[in-house]
Amino acid sequence: MSISSINYSSSVLGAQIRNINQQLTDLSTQLSTGKLSQNYSGMGTNEGFAIAGRAQLANIAAYTDTITNVNVSINLANTALQSLTKIRSTVQTGSANTAQDLNVNGQTIAQNTAAAQFGSMVGVLNTQTGNRYLFSGTAVNTQSVADAGDIINGTTTQAGFKTVMAERQAADLGANGMGRLVQTQPTPSSIQVSEDVAGSPFGLKIKAVSSTLTGATVTGPSGSPVSFSVDLNGVNPNNGDKLSVQFTLPDGTTEQIDLTASTATPTPQGSFAIDASVPVNPNNTAANLNTALNTAITKLANTSLVAASAVTAGDNFFNTASSAIGAPKTNQAAPVAPISGATTLSGVSPSDSISPGFVAGDTITVNGTTLTFVASGATGNQLNVGDSIQTLLSKIDGITGTSKPSTIHGGSITINTDDAASLNITSSNTGALGSLGFSATPVTATQPPLRVGSSPASSATTLVNGSATTVKWYLGNDGPGSARSTAMARVDDSISVQYGAQANEDAIRRQLQAIAVFGTFSTLPTGQYSGGQVSALSLRVTQALTQQPGQQRIEDIQTDIAMAQNTMKDASTRQTQAKAQLQTIIDQAESASPDQVASEILSLQNALQASYQVTSNLAQLSLVKFL
Repeated sequence: MSISSINYSSSVLGAQIRNINQQLTDLSTQLSTGKLSQNYSGMGTNEGFAIAGRAQLANIAAYTDTITNVNVSINLANTALQSLTKIRSTVQTGSANTAQDLNVNGQTIAQNTAAAQFGSMVGVLNTQTGNRYLFSGTAVNTQSVADAGDIINGTTTQAGFKTVMAERQAADLGANGMGRLVQTQPTPSSIQVSEDVAGSPFGLKIKAVSSTLTGATVTGPSGSPVSFSVDLNGVNPNNGDKLSVQFTLPDGTTEQIDLTASTATPTPQGSFAIDASVPVNPNNTAANLNTALNTAITKLANTSLVAASAVTAGDNFFNTASSAIGAPKTNQAAPVAPISGATTLSGVSPSDSISPGFVAGDTITVNGTTLTFVASGATGNQLNVGDSIQTLLSKIDGITGTSKPSTIHGGSITINTDDAASLNITSSNTGALGSLGFSATPVTATQPPLRVGSSPASSATTLVNGSATTVKWYLGNDGPGSARSTAMARVDDSISVQYGAQANEDAIRRQLQAIAVFGTFSTLPTGQYSGGQVSALSLRVTQALTQQPGQQRIEDIQTDIAMAQNTMKDASTRQTQAKAQLQTIIDQAESASPDQVASEILSLQNALQASYQVTSNLAQLSLVKFL
């Protein structure tokens, strides 16, 4: 008979000891790492919250990186915009200076400064963050603005602004240097002034004539081309009687010539001599009036008109908002007043005049939206046939959403649009649409720059699309939508910010344009009218650089991106708070309490000690002791 020894390793007691040892090992690991387990299976039922929390923390980390990167771009853009405001202030201060001393190049010191500041502005607009151009809209890998030298002087194949300005000046002055006006003396006692061509965008446009000349008859302005006449009717005016003529210049400004009848010797400036011969000959007075008017018109053309021409050339070159230009046709056999914003949409047949001639039931479709003509009581997408052309333009602008309103000036209609590709205008009455100057159906937008349409420029009568032959100054995107929407970033689960910018935004473009005009224009250093030209230009540039109500300002762009920055700041604050809360949830789910673990270890150590004592006693057990 034999008695087997006790197998402690396979006994219940041995299993308990091994279990206690494993627990001690696990608790020791928890105590050293501070974590409940090194794998998800040991984390317990709350680990689902921890996993979700970690995912949210990862999102917050990504948003934090995005906010950091966007802030860098915004800070650089804001610095650039601040530089632009300083440039504006510098040039404006110079242009407002009354000193007009010309150097050998026919420019003032202020103009030289403007030329240098133009180069600085181009450099600012080509600011990059990394390889991203800040003022190119969505075309972030494309230089925002062409090189300053190319913009002004052109390239070997494309004309620059200097050429465009010179062409425009020649077209506005005309061959006789009188602003495209034709002055004649039909009879010895009368004078007549006429625009050279109806509907031409160039030169001086006769706006109004008033007279206090005793016994004189004033006719016009009227006709096509527009003209006015003054007949003294064989009567001498009285001393102090006055003739006043208002002209509209290409930039939309108005200038007035006042000529006063005078018996003084010598004849004062701005006056014409009343014939004092015996017997009195009023025809001599008419000749004196004709000469004085010719002198005054020539001076106006060679001073204010030249300045206005330079400003308008700047608009032709730099204002790259897409547009469709219509030049209403005229009937020389039955001359009528040029079409204007007040012209009604109805009127007689277009073959008889330039009145449109729309009737009830006609339609105009703009980008897929149909406008219907009714006799009266128009609502919604309807137009009364008695409404004005300006009302029609406002309706079209409402459909296209253009940032620059459509205009009618000098008898020509310009429909502006922010998206050249989308503009499409048709009408059920093609004749009426044609009377507005839009011979093509459908009407589509053309891209500026605009150039003088024929050579020699002094006799040109049209502006044409010069995109193929002229330097394009803005190289970024020209797509629809706001400039700010060209750069977007998600900075929170439900929050995105817009912080894009474009060098051709209205505020930036107007400033660049004004500085380019001022810095590029030059005249004869000792010319008769040189001082007047620079003075008139300085006045216009100063006004162009002065913020006007309703116009976008560079400060508005800064405000927009500052709002984006504030939005990100608020999001970052919320995320910081959420991050702390999420970390607390994770810690509660995964962390082990040192006090609790220590207490459990002590308890297990006591249990293990007891187990070892029992084991020791069992190990000493023999048959003798058992019996």
